[in-house]
Amino acid sequence: MVRLLATLRRGFKKRIGWKRVGVAASLVIIAFAITTLVRTLKGIDAGVMLVALTDIAPHRIMLAGLCVAGAFCTLTFYDFFAVRTLGKKHVPYRIAALSSFTSYSIGHNIGATVFTGGAIRFRIYSDYGLSAVDVAKICFLSGLTFWLGNTFVLGIGMAWQPSAASSMDQLPAAINRLIAFGVIGAIIAYLVWLTLGDERRELGQNGWMVRLPSAPLTLVQILIGVVDLGFCAMAMYLLMPAQPHIDFVSLAVVFILATLLGFASHAPGSLGVFDAAMLVALPQFGKEQLLATLVVFRILYFMIPFGIAISIMGTRELWLNVVLPWQLRRKQGDSCAETETAEVVEVKATLPFPQRSRAGSRR
Repeated sequence: MVRLLATLRRGFKKRIGWKRVGVAASLVIIAFAITTLVRTLKGIDAGVMLVALTDIAPHRIMLAGLCVAGAFCTLTFYDFFAVRTLGKKHVPYRIAALSSFTSYSIGHNIGATVFTGGAIRFRIYSDYGLSAVDVAKICFLSGLTFWLGNTFVLGIGMAWQPSAASSMDQLPAAINRLIAFGVIGAIIAYLVWLTLGDERRELGQNGWMVRLPSAPLTLVQILIGVVDLGFCAMAMYLLMPAQPHIDFVSLAVVFILATLLGFASHAPGSLGVFDAAMLVALPQFGKEQLLATLVVFRILYFMIPFGIAISIMGTRELWLNVVLPWQLRRKQGDSCAETETAEVVEVKATLPFPQRSRAGSRR
């Protein structure tokens, strides 16, 4: 039996591989989401949706914008925590914040976050001597922070309001509550496992070795993820229609599930996947009103940060590749001119007789 399993595992890795499984799963999620979204949006009245957009109070949009800003401020600690965990103390917070914000905003909007976000991180951290392996470790630890925070809040929310997830996964509330207890138990078991020895915290081989954070630091990881997710869910909650009423915990559960589906799909900006999940999970709201909420949320959480991140990276590249080299060439030219002038003065000082000008010689 053991030999059979080993043979199947080798055959799976050789002929299929987890990468192909992941790509196939992403395509299935995207296809299913698009089909669901098209079916859900049939009969949408554009005029009603425009009216719903104007019905969202301006002060609620402003408060939601502040929550989004708080979420992205918290997001900067993903990279900062990872950099400090790796012992790269020479990397300042501002660089970690820049890397975290730009890699997430650009990578998540373009899609294939693992590759696009990793490339942006490497472009920034390479200036501080970090290698591609170091950047891969930072991506791993940042992703771990995200998933720990999301699964913890999801477990608490589903244990509290299991029926909120039933509209999406179509499972009975009792089953969802059991799943929630299982998720919480898994996180607790992971924390206990971390305390059993430092050797257990080392992952990887063949030159790629990363040490997992200790149990106390893992609690900090979870806290960072919880605060980030709390800001995001509150932004969505502030934009929701006033009627019918929905409590914050139920909305947070739906929001997390939709967010995780969007991440799993690797679709640019979770476009289609996140929206379809929200529309399916919240049938009590009018489609036009909920779609208006999703449009405003996308502008605040996706489009504006994406524009800011692109502007920051463009300005940075212009400064590093155009302005700084020009200033360096200019300084080098000025220093060469000063050196030549000093040499001429020195030569003149060594002459036996001072040279007179032609006008002086005529006199």
